[in-house]
Amino acid sequence: MSKRIYLLTASACAISAAIALGGCSTASLPSVGSINPFGSGNTISEIDRAYLQAAGSWDQNHDSVVTCDEWKSYAEDLFNGADANHDDFLDATEWQNLTNVDKMFVTADLKYFDANGDGKVSRQEFVDKPNPAFVLMDKSGTCKLDANQIASARSKTEYDLSGTKPQNSDPREQGGQVGQAANGALPGQ
Repeated sequence: MSKRIYLLTASACAISAAIALGGCSTASLPSVGSINPFGSGNTISEIDRAYLQAAGSWDQNHDSVVTCDEWKSYAEDLFNGADANHDDFLDATEWQNLTNVDKMFVTADLKYFDANGDGKVSRQEFVDKPNPAFVLMDKSGTCKLDANQIASARSKTEYDLSGTKPQNSDPREQGGQVGQAANGALPGQ
């Protein structure tokens, strides 16, 4: 009887430890998804996803429609604010100024915009680069994204659409001592 209590206590401790460690895990989370919910091609990049999730923030006149002109105005304002030496180029240090204002540019980084590979981004490279949100959602070519399109795009990018099996947190299916303890088989017993 005391061995059964010992096993139950050990199993409970193992399960508690697994749950506690799971919350502090440094393991990377599964991707939010990689299948393109917009139908063109099989995948959507993290850069595309960042643009889609941020699209609503570019509505400068608050009319629930984002236009290409509003995007370009937003991009110009960001560029001007980040270009500390006013030379019409952003280097790595100035790029940090940009990411402090809009975290999207951590994902859509300097290399993404640096078309000629010179290690800096010109005003033209930054402002004139096609915006993936418009490329993916503006099928009619009007250069306008309405609130419904933006909300739909955001919701489609927030779910795991990759088709990969989610990680199972059931301790009975874990390997090592946690799995052994959860299944009633402690090492050395």
